This record gives sequence, structure tokens and C-alpha cells, in this order.
Amino acid sequence: MDKLLANICASLNIAVFCQRTNGAFQLLSHTPDWLVFFLGQSVSMEAILTDAFPYLTCFIDDAEQHWQARNATPLSSGVWVEIDELGNEIAIEANALWVDGQAVLLLNNLGEKYRKEVSHLQQLREGLLTQEKLENEVQKRTLKIKQREEEIAIKLVSLTSYRDEETGAHVKRIGLYAAAMGKALGWDTQQIDDIRIAAPMHDIGKIGIPDRILLKKGKLTSTEFAIMKRHTEIGAKMLQDSHIPVLDMAADIALCHHEKWDGSGYPRGLIGEEIPVSARITAIVDIYDALVHERVYKKALSEAEALELMGSMTDSHLDAKLFEVFLGLLPVMRRIRQEVNEINELLVSY
Repeated sequence: MDKLLANICASLNIAVFCQRTNGAFQLLSHTPDWLVFFLGQSVSMEAILTDAFPYLTCFIDDAEQHWQARNATPLSSGVWVEIDELGNEIAIEANALWVDGQAVLLLNNLGEKYRKEVSHLQQLREGLLTQEKLENEVQKRTLKIKQREEEIAIKLVSLTSYRDEETGAHVKRIGLYAAAMGKALGWDTQQIDDIRIAAPMHDIGKIGIPDRILLKKGKLTSTEFAIMKRHTEIGAKMLQDSHIPVLDMAADIALCHHEKWDGSGYPRGLIGEEIPVSARITAIVDIYDALVHERVYKKALSEAEALELMGSMTDSHLDAKLFEVFLGLLPVMRRIRQEVNEINELLVSY
């Protein structure tokens, strides 16, 4: 073998073999020190490599096909590990290729570089696992924060439910309905979570309305109704300026859920898309839930009756496009109604 080529093979820890007709391999390069232990001698000779390295048994079958195809592109065996005379692990790789009419096999001791690469990959893996653990911990803590926010919101809403006919199940359904619509509209996870918590707070301002008006069974006078309408502004003032997104959304909903698409609502007479979309969604789901559930002051409508009535309110009271989204989600809304009801609420309270 050319001296320069021999030096390159030595520096790269490569042993070069060519296959003989008897299936043995003739060593063409000098015998690297690391190979002597496995072959049992250091002079150029023929060797049955599969006896020295059983791992090669299957690879040689693939190599034979590679050589028969006269393929000069190296075919790799993949890396395997042997134990040397000192009990140390060494990583070896074989490559088969066709060169100048000969079937050539290279054996390469990958040495310290391979160990460093493996160590580096292990460090990366451990780093990724640590990052994954940290991300999981962050997700768990974020979920706990969301759960606390929702619990706080429900507690706030419960202050008003003691004073009027609204139930805890009703306000919980409002949040779930609204979240389903947010998801259908392509909102991100944070916005969906926010409206689920914020929508139930739409009537929180009723805490500031006197009982003689809030609990009155008959029709309100114009003066009484003017006072009742103030619950929108009271609720907004309770929730606004917190710089917390979920409470900012709740403030918008509290203020605007009685606005109407045609501008005839209150308190500001907003028109169309001037009304925050979160408030438009809440108006739809609040009306739906109120119509299909019985209260002490009214009987429940069938869903068909409720939807017909709501359909007549589009383009005057309700956003027609959002109502279409709502109609497309009716199976979801029905499932929420079935799962979250006053009976379940009563059972949970015990």
C-alpha cells in the first residue's frame, strides 16, 4: 500500500481488507494496534472477520450484494461496540465498497471522537428531558393558575346568584358555551380560556342593584328599568383597569352584553362590530340558555321554539354570522346542557 495512504489509514484507525475468493479477507494496510487483540496476530494475513467480529455476520450478506453491483459508494454496517484487552469499550464501524475491481472492506475504530459525540448526544438528550420536565411543570402551574382564576370568577358570580334567580349551573354553562364558540372561531387557547372564565361574569354588576328592583316579580317601571340597566356599568367598573386579560374581557362583556346589533341596546348604543365580539357571543349563549331552562318566573321553551325566536332577533339584536356559528355547534351546546344542570349542581354541593 502506498506510504501516504498507509499513514492516513493509521491516523484514522482504519484497517483495509479485500475479499478473497474463499470468502476470507486479506489485510492490505498495516495492522492497527487495536485490531491485533481481535485477530490474534499483527502481520498481514487472511482472516475470517466474522469469527473475530460476529456482528459482521449479517452485514457481510448485504456487503456481498453491494460488491456484486460493483457499487463504489460505501455501505455502512452501523456502529457496534467491542471490548478490548483492557476491558474498555471501543466503537467500530465497517464499510463495504467496490474499488478498482476489488471488494473492499474498511474497519474503523471510531475512538474518542465517537465517545465524545455519544456523550454530547446524551447531554442534549438529558437537556431536552430537563426542558420537557420544566415545560410540564410550567403547564401544571399554568393550569393551576387558570383553575384558581376560574374559581375566583365563580365565587364572584355567586355573590349575585344569591340575590336573583340565576343559578351556578347557568353561569357555568354560559362559560362553556362561549368557550366552544371561541374555539370554533379559531381563537387561541388563552382567549378560549379567558372567555370561559369571563362570560359567566356578565351580570356581576347586579350586585349593585337594590333588591326591590332586582327581585321584583312584576314589570319594572321606566325608572326602575333605568336603574336596572346600570348593572352593565357597575359590573364594568368592578372589573376594569386590572391589566389582567381575563378581567379586561370580563369588563367588556359586563358593559356590552346588552348592546344590540342595530344600535338599540344599552348602555352606549353601540352598533354592529363596535360591540366587542366576546359580548356578542355572550349575548347569544345567555339568551339561548335562559330560553330553554325553566325559571320561577317563566316556563322553558323547546329548543326549536328558542332557536326560532333567536333567529328572528338576528340583525336587530344578535350578530347573524355568530348565530350561524352557534347553530353549527348545537350538538356541543346540547351536551353542555345535559352535563351541567341544576341537579348535578345540587349533588356536587353536597
